Amino acid sequence: MFDDQKCPIIHGSIVSNNSKNSGSTNKDWWPNQLNLGILHQHDKRSNPMDSDFDYRKEFKKIDYISLKKDLENLMTDSQDWWPADYGHYGPFFIRMTWHAAGTYRVGDGRGGGGTGAQRFAPLNSWPDNGNLDKARRLLWPIKQKYGNKISWADLLILAGNVGIESMGGKTFGFSGGRPDIWAPEEDINWGIESEWLGNKRYTGDRLLDNPLGAVQMGLIYVNPEGPDGNPDPLASARDIRETFGRMAMNDRETVALVAGGHTFGKAHGAGDTANVGNEPEGSPIENLGFGWQNNFQTGIGAHAITSGIEGAWTSNPIKWDNGYFELLFKYEWDLGKSPAGANQWHPINPTEDDMAPDAHDPSKKVSTMMTTADIALLKDPIYREISKDFYNNPDKLADEFARAWFKLLHRDMGPKSRYMGPEVPVEELIWQDPIPNGNNFDISKAKTLIKDCSLSNQEMIETAWCSAFSFRGSDLRGGANGARIALEPQNSWQSNKPEQLSKVLPVLKNIAKNVNASLADIIVLAGNVAIEMISGKEVSFVPGRGDATQDQTDIQSFSYLEPIADGFRNYVRDDMDIKPEEILLDKSQLLGLTAPEMTVLVSGFRSLGISDNGKGVFTKETNKLSNQFCVNLLDMNIRWEKDSEFGYKGLDKKSGAQVRSASSVDLSFGSNSQLRAIVEVYATNDNKDKFTNDFILAWNKVMNNDRFDL
Repeated sequence: MFDDQKCPIIHGSIVSNNSKNSGSTNKDWWPNQLNLGILHQHDKRSNPMDSDFDYRKEFKKIDYISLKKDLENLMTDSQDWWPADYGHYGPFFIRMTWHAAGTYRVGDGRGGGGTGAQRFAPLNSWPDNGNLDKARRLLWPIKQKYGNKISWADLLILAGNVGIESMGGKTFGFSGGRPDIWAPEEDINWGIESEWLGNKRYTGDRLLDNPLGAVQMGLIYVNPEGPDGNPDPLASARDIRETFGRMAMNDRETVALVAGGHTFGKAHGAGDTANVGNEPEGSPIENLGFGWQNNFQTGIGAHAITSGIEGAWTSNPIKWDNGYFELLFKYEWDLGKSPAGANQWHPINPTEDDMAPDAHDPSKKVSTMMTTADIALLKDPIYREISKDFYNNPDKLADEFARAWFKLLHRDMGPKSRYMGPEVPVEELIWQDPIPNGNNFDISKAKTLIKDCSLSNQEMIETAWCSAFSFRGSDLRGGANGARIALEPQNSWQSNKPEQLSKVLPVLKNIAKNVNASLADIIVLAGNVAIEMISGKEVSFVPGRGDATQDQTDIQSFSYLEPIADGFRNYVRDDMDIKPEEILLDKSQLLGLTAPEMTVLVSGFRSLGISDNGKGVFTKETNKLSNQFCVNLLDMNIRWEKDSEFGYKGLDKKSGAQVRSASSVDLSFGSNSQLRAIVEVYATNDNKDKFTNDFILAWNKVMNNDRFDL
């Protein structure tokens, strides 16, 4: 019946793979189309767990001691199909854990080990994650045994901790509670490159694009051979400082992590990397997800190839000691090549005692090595001073490595109140953004005082919104809890209207003091009260937020949360050159909003006259929450012309007179077919109540994003 059959499913675009059986996608036809895909991540339909499954509840049931014991046994339970170096998998799992957590970046809070994302593309196939597919498969029997009580996300992190402890190292603690995702996070910006180890992410004098944290596509941090393979230690130090800084580490934490991590294990470069096959996502179906098939001799053990660098850093690679710095400072280092041709450094005339055992033949001794990134700790003056301190004070190294490692593994977990399990540290750390507990108060009295105060509804709504808007679902930082909008740096952010804050906050502080409430609670309650007055609907409120102090607030760390745009309020920072509608989608995803929730919030704010640049306010009556933005956006009597980079003027089609103005954000809701379909729902006459109810639900979602106690 069909002589020329073709697959009905589009696997790729004509442009990308030139396959005669591939169809083109909307993105191929319209590459500049606003992509709402980021708002559809983690659709419940891709999750195989029951709708009422709660991983955090399941984790509380686990036999944690038995789990750790099983992991410890696994460390030395070598298997023929992937034999462990030195008979110990500890270093292998440390690398797996490091690379699971090390993708975290402070710019947008994305990455990190909090979701088990290393199981999926692109992370599972990054060159820097070579052969970690084997590490995850080694964990499968333990995952199978403990089932729903341990997520892959937690297991990938815990395995590294156990690896360190099993080799005599000290850890600072561990928290469970990381739920798994079930599909790739395809809309995360990992870089513009279209090939592995591509290097198009720089401008000017090696200025790395934001929010990226790695120097090349497919790397976690830096190229160990040096920038672009150039074995220049000082240039490598610059890359290290930039990338580790973007992953929330200072210089001491950086040196401690490099030294501590390289105390264990070895690198693999037994032969030419041309012998290694495709990554997991590009491997044939019969490999069942295994990648990097190695055709060099046996392909495993002594013949393994991963980074191309070959050798151990210390003379005892499966024991925590100070050997890394002892060798680093004892010898002069000579640049050479690995068997795979990679740049690496060797000690000049090492003694036999300072040589390492062969990883698979303990009767042999081999030279240790250092990468260019290691030699950077000698050549960079600041890193050298820190390294010398750790060399002379091994106890400092042990403590600071344990703390930096804990931070690496837990930076994206949010406040300490979310931590769970028997190994949660008692100490609260500044990077956990501590917030004191809140308290109950007379809500009715507070609402009366708010209604009688001198503030306008718009001022109270905007202040509450700005307070909550800082939240990021990626690393669970920011939000209204803590009232950090009253502290530096947030009280100075241009987006938060400092002059307006100087008027609003003293009034709300007095009300908070009068009713013995936290400022954080009163800020949110005031926004709720304002919405109640302009909508005639009740807005739910639960007290319990606390007020952070300036001493509990890391100004530099919080500066990364400053918005460059807030499309909900038509705010655009003066120096921004990115389309604000794209920033709106990104921030909506970080706030956990769906496309309808984003639409109703923007539309509601415009109906209330909330627009930083005055655009998009299509009604004169701004003291009532209504769907009039949606109605008037679809007005066929208006035509639009661009009059500035992100601005448009609406002209009456008959008279030609300008009757409206709008931003590119505003017009996106009429021009994008998906958003327009949502606007049309809210613009119909029988959905006025739905609009109000949906606005309040979306508002409450944003106000309570950081209420992990609810």
